[in-house]
Amino acid sequence: MDSTIVNSLAMQVLSWLPFYPLISFLLLITLSKRLSWQLASFISVGAVGLSALSSFYLLQSVMVAPDSQLTAVLWQWFNLGEETINVALHLDSLSMVMTLVVSGVGLLIHAYAASYMHSDENFSRFMAYMNLFICAMLLLVLADNLVLLYLGWEGVGLCSFLLIGFWYQQPENALAAKKAFIVTRIGDTFLAIGLFLLFRETGTLTIASLFDGQNITSLHTTSSDSDMPFWIALLLLGGAVGKSAQLPLQTWLPDAMAGPTPVSALIHAATMVTAGVYLIARMQGLFLLTPEVMTLVCWVGALTLLLAGFAALAQRDIKRVLAYSTMSQIGYMMLALGAGAFSAGIMHLMTHAFFKALLFLTAGSIILALHHQQNIFKMGGLFKKLPLISILFFIGIAALIAFPGTSGFVSKEAIIAELYGSATAGPVFWYMAILGAFITSIYSFRLVFITFFGHYRGDEEVHPVKEKLQLVPLIILAALSIAGGLISLDLSAVLIAETGPDTNNAAQMSPESADASWLHAVAIATPFVGAIIAYLLYFPKANSTVRTSNFALSNFFAGGLGFDRLYQVLLVTPFVFLARINKSDLIDQIVNGISWNVTSWHEVFSATQNGQLRWYAAMIGIGLALLLGVIL
Repeated sequence: MDSTIVNSLAMQVLSWLPFYPLISFLLLITLSKRLSWQLASFISVGAVGLSALSSFYLLQSVMVAPDSQLTAVLWQWFNLGEETINVALHLDSLSMVMTLVVSGVGLLIHAYAASYMHSDENFSRFMAYMNLFICAMLLLVLADNLVLLYLGWEGVGLCSFLLIGFWYQQPENALAAKKAFIVTRIGDTFLAIGLFLLFRETGTLTIASLFDGQNITSLHTTSSDSDMPFWIALLLLGGAVGKSAQLPLQTWLPDAMAGPTPVSALIHAATMVTAGVYLIARMQGLFLLTPEVMTLVCWVGALTLLLAGFAALAQRDIKRVLAYSTMSQIGYMMLALGAGAFSAGIMHLMTHAFFKALLFLTAGSIILALHHQQNIFKMGGLFKKLPLISILFFIGIAALIAFPGTSGFVSKEAIIAELYGSATAGPVFWYMAILGAFITSIYSFRLVFITFFGHYRGDEEVHPVKEKLQLVPLIILAALSIAGGLISLDLSAVLIAETGPDTNNAAQMSPESADASWLHAVAIATPFVGAIIAYLLYFPKANSTVRTSNFALSNFFAGGLGFDRLYQVLLVTPFVFLARINKSDLIDQIVNGISWNVTSWHEVFSATQNGQLRWYAAMIGIGLALLLGVIL
């Protein structure tokens, strides 16, 4: 086929790719309960399926040459100074990977969700929100400019609010949704300020224009403040930290487990928490100018992965264990980005999407089988009662702990291998990553031993899930969790090589790391050491019972290391106190005065309209008398 026709067809496919879920959202939210479950499922899953098929079709365009790029300008949006902001979609190898993850894994989650939420009376509304979530995330990763990216960024935040609080009739779910919305707004504010500064300094927010010319690389010299690149990168990092639930804005993610389990899978695997990682990778040209911020990214990632690991050790809710593991794995991705190992970070983002979706969805099947029981101490012995689900869960855990031969092993080892010699990371971060892998292994096997071995401790009879619409996505995700590491990602045309150019040598390897082969041996052995310790501590022994710990340290870990309490004392309580004593301030007085004025006149005029003829005649007479008095 002629190359011009092929390119034109690819442009058409790209133009429609993010909008199938949007059309589905509009249909589902409009027709809502008038749709049968079959028709609503077909519309919702089919729309994401079309996006996934479009992604696989476009993959061939990128596979032809790693530096292949497509840009589809849909329409002119508005003018910003001398720049025209378009609604335009840009596809390169980085956005290709993200699009495949969002639409491909999103399709499997949608298919599972259609079965999981079958009996919910608001099924169509739920699937509509899920479709809108996919649309917003696709706009975010395909955006040609940072304005459209920000639109998708905010759309993702809105959808997470709608889905986390989907069962809003329960107060704790509504509170969790509000918490997620408010905490992520803090990061979004940092991002917005960063974009304002970036536009002021460069005059453009089109991503290609930022990095193709001298706009970014000359910021040090052209800006009125030589530290401006540092501040802009720091603000963008603030946005990434909020959306990806990293320290210190990580507190919303564990509470987000209040949403239905497919929502958890979507947020943790394919959409929201990966947005921050994508933002830093996309803006890597800016971050490479500021080694200090790169090192800060490392600290954020390393501290988050350790904090989340310790918290996961003490959780009793199966979904909260997985939620803290997500924070920990995103921490590894941040470590990779801070060390300059951008490709390794994106690789781990992809493999993490496979095994984390698998873990959450299998957890959902377990919860359904146990009549919505989520406490792992009321489970036990599930390997005998749910053998297929158990094996699928074990595969996800194997990838999570980086067991050799799994996709998680490939991507996590690639990250750890880059840390020791990186100029912006170094040995300290390597040791922290190894400690994180050790803790990951312990809490993962703790979860497995308590949940799947020993005696069943539940009160309800176990009913295994046999729905094919649930099982097929799990089997596909299990296959990807094992073999996903074989997928080759060539991002060299988009992401600068880890060694970087001379002026951007923040991530250059030091010579001493070249012959440190023992590093790999330690990294590979660490999960096995953790498994042995977990076996000694948590594997149910014959004629023994699984005991929960109520030590102060355990409770401290279970509460997320006290961050909620700290923020309550430092921020929420003082704010509420100030709001109460300032409830009668000048602004409020003006607003209340307007309200009083309108209400008073309303009452006066209402009193004159009493329906009595004598009253109206008297008013007319009085009015005429006053008028004659004025005239004469």
